Amino acid sequence: MNDISTMIFTGFSVLFVLMCILWLINIRTKNAAIVDVGWGNGFALLTLIYFLMSDGYLARQLLVLFMVGLWGERLTYHLLIDRILTKKPEDGRYIEMRKKWKTNINVKFFFFFQFQTVLVLLLAMPFLMMMRNPEPSLHWLEFAGCIIWLVGVVGESMADAQLKRFKDNPENKGKTCRIGLWNYSRHPNYFFEWIVWIGFAVAVFASPYGWLGIFSAAVMLYVLLKVTGIPLTEEQAVRTRGEDYRDYQRTTSKFIPWKRKVG
Repeated sequence: MNDISTMIFTGFSVLFVLMCILWLINIRTKNAAIVDVGWGNGFALLTLIYFLMSDGYLARQLLVLFMVGLWGERLTYHLLIDRILTKKPEDGRYIEMRKKWKTNINVKFFFFFQFQTVLVLLLAMPFLMMMRNPEPSLHWLEFAGCIIWLVGVVGESMADAQLKRFKDNPENKGKTCRIGLWNYSRHPNYFFEWIVWIGFAVAVFASPYGWLGIFSAAVMLYVLLKVTGIPLTEEQAVRTRGEDYRDYQRTTSKFIPWKRKVG
């Protein structure tokens, strides 16, 4: 079995190269949304590396590989179709970054892309612990985590599909999606994304250093609520949809799906 430092360094090196390639694509296409494609794919790739470099209990390793791979590649596919291959204008969040940064934009985006490398590496530590766990049987916490993970993946997939269907209708241009899960939460995709990470956190509790799962879920929640998730998304929504979105904010739960308020 390789030692942890070797595995982490190998994972970091591969992710660093991946983000460098995506950064170069961003320079050529002037579309920084390509970094989002590297997010889910980065987790899947890193977990595959840990799988190849570990000799823990095979059934557990395959379970982790399946969970992270399916979640990560589904998200990658969705973002690739939604933000890159459809040749839409660059996501408004990144346009605003360019406006605020003004100078040395490519250099600043390089560090922004590599910040994703560091974040993926930190958040994926629970997967490393599970891959190295030699315990020759699956714990009930791992089954429970898998069920929670499945709820998150299904919910996030539904939210993404509902939003895409809404946006694909030309009559909805400039309007706010209020169908399905979006009627109960302004960000159901982010909520179920967090549920996925709760599932990972529960599953890793059966492995050494299981507390790392709580750390990852907490960091993910902070990123979604305070950093690059909801804040930037809502700023862009207010800029583009104005009073319609402000009304949506007044009547609809910010994160956890809940009944609508009377506006």
